[in-house]
Amino acid sequence: MAILVTGGAGYIGSHTVLSLLENDYEVVVFDNLSNASETSLKRVEQLTGKSVTFVQGDIRDKAALSQVFEQHDISATIHFAALKAVGESAQIPLAYYDNNVYGTITLLEVMQQHKVYDFIFSSSATVYGEEAIPPYVETMKLGTPSSPYGASKVMVERVMEDFGKSDANFRGVSLRYFNPIGAHESGQIGEDPKGLPNNLLPFVAQVAVGKREKLSVFGDDYPTQDGSCERDYLHVVDLAEGHVAALKWLENNSDFAGTDAFNLGTGSAISVFAIINAFESANDIQIPFEVAPRRAGDLPAFWANADKAAQALNWQAKRSLEDMMKDTWRWQSNNPNGY
Repeated sequence: MAILVTGGAGYIGSHTVLSLLENDYEVVVFDNLSNASETSLKRVEQLTGKSVTFVQGDIRDKAALSQVFEQHDISATIHFAALKAVGESAQIPLAYYDNNVYGTITLLEVMQQHKVYDFIFSSSATVYGEEAIPPYVETMKLGTPSSPYGASKVMVERVMEDFGKSDANFRGVSLRYFNPIGAHESGQIGEDPKGLPNNLLPFVAQVAVGKREKLSVFGDDYPTQDGSCERDYLHVVDLAEGHVAALKWLENNSDFAGTDAFNLGTGSAISVFAIINAFESANDIQIPFEVAPRRAGDLPAFWANADKAAQALNWQAKRSLEDMMKDTWRWQSNNPNGY
């Protein structure tokens, strides 16, 4: 039996594939490489001494997906494949709904046809919307995110819930991530954004390695401790291990049916300025920055209540902020141009 990992060559996907292999799962990766490199999987194979089956394809391609299920004995799917830039989603919303919502529906249809019902979805803290008061807890209602990206995640969670009500075999888990950063401690795999980074840490790392002149801090007048935005940053390897924990939870709870959701975060928020300081002190590098105007849609602060994952999945974020900073720099300095 194998685990299908869609988007498995990407940042979080490749770290999760590595964690799955370390836990003796067989893995089939399905990825269109639109924002990823097959090199990540080759390095995962080198790090683990195990092989990954890779299929290049698009989740909207029903025939290609069906072939994967026909050729491999799939027991569960971990679904990362999606477009993921908040700002870009406002510029090309149709592409986001096409990839993220229609693509997921296509995947669920093919799974149902092949009687595979265990499904772990890469969701996001954005599903809580802008009105929710932090810390975010899973009992909160799904909100109305301002971006098409966030809306696409809400839509998929609703699709999963309705599918679970209509088919008693379906077992869906939504993992709501907060802000994953860092890289595998080997420095062999990490975040490799194409073009201008959308996230803070890759931008910091690219300034540190000399690819970019300086960092822009978007707003220093928020109602937070130091005026900059605060987010719940967690190590990507902790996040990857959360997916394995969710998979084991499904395996160990055969009576579970329907859908459930878990926050994956540290439970505390760190400011942009604190991240810059932590990176500088962990790696002994200065990061030049300028304060720029606020970005539309940025919330002042949010963080997770991660108690449910700790109790049900026996999972919690273990790696420190210093680990995140050192591992980010090890990856970026070893791979200044990414893969």
